[in-house]
Amino acid sequence: MLQLITEYFIPTVVPLAYLLGFGFAIDAIVKTRTSQGATAWALGLVLMPFLSLPMYWVFGRARFSNYINALRSFDAQVEKMLRGARAPAETVAIDPKEGHDRRAQGELRAFEQLATLNFTPGNSVSLLIDGDETFRSIFEAIDEAENYVLVQFYIVRDDIVGGQFRDRLIHAARRGVRVYLLYDEVGSYKLGRKYVGSLRDAGVHVAGFSGNRRWLSRFRLNFRNHRKIVIVDGKSAFMGGLNVGDEYLGRDKKLTPWRDTHLAISGPAVSGLQYSFARDWYYGHQVTLDLNWTAPGGQASVKKGDDQQALVLASGPADNLETCGLLFTHAIESAEERVWIASPYFVPDGRVLGALQLAALRGVDVRIIVPKMTDNVLFKYVPYAYLPEVEKAGAKVYLYEEGFMHQKVFVVDHDYAAVSTANFDYRSFLYNFEITCLIRGRTFSEDVATMLENDLLSCVQLSRQSLEEHTFFFRVATSITRLIAPIL
Repeated sequence: MLQLITEYFIPTVVPLAYLLGFGFAIDAIVKTRTSQGATAWALGLVLMPFLSLPMYWVFGRARFSNYINALRSFDAQVEKMLRGARAPAETVAIDPKEGHDRRAQGELRAFEQLATLNFTPGNSVSLLIDGDETFRSIFEAIDEAENYVLVQFYIVRDDIVGGQFRDRLIHAARRGVRVYLLYDEVGSYKLGRKYVGSLRDAGVHVAGFSGNRRWLSRFRLNFRNHRKIVIVDGKSAFMGGLNVGDEYLGRDKKLTPWRDTHLAISGPAVSGLQYSFARDWYYGHQVTLDLNWTAPGGQASVKKGDDQQALVLASGPADNLETCGLLFTHAIESAEERVWIASPYFVPDGRVLGALQLAALRGVDVRIIVPKMTDNVLFKYVPYAYLPEVEKAGAKVYLYEEGFMHQKVFVVDHDYAAVSTANFDYRSFLYNFEITCLIRGRTFSEDVATMLENDLLSCVQLSRQSLEEHTFFFRVATSITRLIAPIL
């Protein structure tokens, strides 16, 4: 055996591995979407090909032309039908009495250009804090559905909550409601045939989202659909950080209590969420769903105090621009008083990191809340990896200590706030299909700020001194984590 290794394996396989590593390093440099990611992949492929080649084949850059072509076909077929969702006639105007000027108008226009939608008035929006309130609201809405229910989650589990969710979808289908369930094939890899089969037997349309329909495509594991949406009759919807599983109710002993935020919304902005779901469904089936695109809304159709201005922004790797990263960057750059961000992961790219630093330097109250508890050992070190750079500029980083915090939320000044499925990291910025709901107005902004202030009561502020107090090995791990952050 030793002779076989020395005579054949080392002279043949080792040079071949390094040759392949060099070749795919060039591929990474050409195709990876960021310079940091390209550098990390190239170094790994050249220096450690045996380890890096399998990782690159699974998680590296891949084409997604099938998805782009499918969306073009979908848009062409339903352009007239969806005109109200894509470019609503009644859009938000800038009120000079509120102190807005051309700059504010330009800031809003940039958000609308990124979303390819407009802010729409006449929405009723409310925060759903944690799993009990969220699932109770979603279950009630499904039970009251009359025409159809659209459901999309990154993770669906066959556990207690997953069983309750399945039963409600089955009951809805049996009473004549059209039900569609779209789950991510990687996020829901544990979901068994029995679970899916019971839904299909009841008449529920079930599909797994795959980034590419081609067999063994590298795309399948790298570009994931991270959206979490429930839509009922085209009139009401839910979106946010929660998937379907017991851990989202704090039943995982390793990750309890679970802190998360979801959003309940009704009104014209629901069409934006529905549009995103319909495109994803069309990609997998080439079927255009028959949906309600005339959700009630507008100034005359909402109760006093419920007139919220909302914008839905769907982002993903098929976008012409890096939509999600630009959303965060623009929000930070537009801040004048405060920008507070809560995310389970904090892995900013250079553009977003620079925006945070500049905001802090111009006197903006920059606060970043991340969990001390983590579901990934590598992310234990990530907050410390970026701490020196943000703290030097005056930004503050807080560790949430009361369990695992999974919410994806930000608030800017007193003007607008967002609930999202997107984490504050490279993967959400560049590789995942995400959805964000941006709400403009003081009322909702203050609701989010109050919620985050309550979260801050369970936080401890990090400092460079806290990093220096850790062991040498912890600091080394932090430095290594920073190096590989672009490909996490």
